[in-house]
Amino acid sequence: MNSIEQPLILREDDYQILVSFLKDGRYARREDARFVTDLELEIRKATLVTKDQFPRDVVRLNSRIRIIDSDRDSSMDLILVTPDKADIKERKISVLAPIGTALLGLKKGTTIRWEVPGGKREFTVMEVTN
Repeated sequence: MNSIEQPLILREDDYQILVSFLKDGRYARREDARFVTDLELEIRKATLVTKDQFPRDVVRLNSRIRIIDSDRDSSMDLILVTPDKADIKERKISVLAPIGTALLGLKKGTTIRWEVPGGKREFTVMEVTN
């Protein structure tokens, strides 16, 4: 079970982009189909807001994020992107990746425990740039 300490917030335009990727179906047939289901569950729980209402310190598509992995005592700088733009060398993480789904809609300062391929890990969102 994954745990988030605060409700998810999504911009309406990001929500529409994500829904279109989920409806597309091409990712549901791949080896990461389980992560598609995780994303579907997360965005169903989200509070949708307009561009003007969206807080600057909340992770959205194309956000630059600094997170701390508490279990490994290390930090990572990432950019959250749609699956077609993911590039690990450029630190562009797909929203369908376990860490991408975990970070979407979270506010700066939020700590979460999330299942990733290496097991459950704890992450804290330290910086968000939109």
